[in-house]
Amino acid sequence: MQSYTIGQAARLLGVSPDTARRWADAGRVATHRDDSGRRLIDGRDLAAFSIEVGQGGSGGDEPSYTSARNAFPGIVTGVKLGDVAAQVEIQAGPHRLVSLLTREAVEELGLEVGMRATARVKSTSVHIDRV
Repeated sequence: MQSYTIGQAARLLGVSPDTARRWADAGRVATHRDDSGRRLIDGRDLAAFSIEVGQGGSGGDEPSYTSARNAFPGIVTGVKLGDVAAQVEIQAGPHRLVSLLTREAVEELGLEVGMRATARVKSTSVHIDRV
């Protein structure tokens, strides 16, 4: 299973490394140390925690003032395989994205819960809100 550093987890959750570190210090997400002493978060633990953060708000200190881009880097939080189709959920910071694609595509990409992935969105109608 893939593990993530505090900095990587912060980028995936859409918060500062200090915020991710405080969450780890408070025990909100479990960490372990690698051979060089760096704190790591197991991919499955980060996936579960990212859902919690997404449902309750990021808790970040800085509001967003930019239009969302078309690429949403995040962590895979769910994969449901059917006979032909599949559903993949990605938590990208506070954003939960769900994509329907072929089972073959999911298998070729090797997608599983806890992996990093980027959801790319193309739309003919884009709404922009300033928060």
